[in-house]
Amino acid sequence: MRCPTSTPSSGGVALVTDSTYGHDVTRRVREDGDGGTTTTLRASLLRAPRFPDPETDQGLHRFRHALVPGATIGDAVREGYRVNLPMREVTGAGEVTPLLSVDDDAVVVTALKLADDGSGDVVVRFHEARGGRASATLTPGFDTADVVETDLLERPLEGLTPRPANGSVPVRLRPFELRTLRFRRS
Repeated sequence: MRCPTSTPSSGGVALVTDSTYGHDVTRRVREDGDGGTTTTLRASLLRAPRFPDPETDQGLHRFRHALVPGATIGDAVREGYRVNLPMREVTGAGEVTPLLSVDDDAVVVTALKLADDGSGDVVVRFHEARGGRASATLTPGFDTADVVETDLLERPLEGLTPRPANGSVPVRLRPFELRTLRFRRS
């Protein structure tokens, strides 16, 4: 498929969906002699297992898909989040300060929550989404006394704690690396 807005330097084509099932991609060399390939992408809309629930996926279903021509990996990630987690507007009189900002689009925050232990600490989970190395600065919108790197169960990790500078925390990530930081509020 050749899209008018797609050039070799601008990326490929992304298929964005809000469904929960899978997909498959196949590539084959074209037989017209130019040595190019044809890529076929198929999305699985429903499952039809007979066990353990013979009524699985029966009834009315709604699907949303978006085709993003000329998409880079960053475009695909952003559009995937836009389709699955649409922005919600809340009416009110004031402006809300972001709880956290990140200065690199390659670093995606996937969770921002209060710590499970009830301490009032803020836990931030994030990852590198483009398949390359990334350096970013995380800036909380609240005063922090300390920051500690943790595992997924929010237990502190030894020797990996980033040092905050003026309230901001610089981080370096490997391709697709997932990290969790715990901010102790002051």
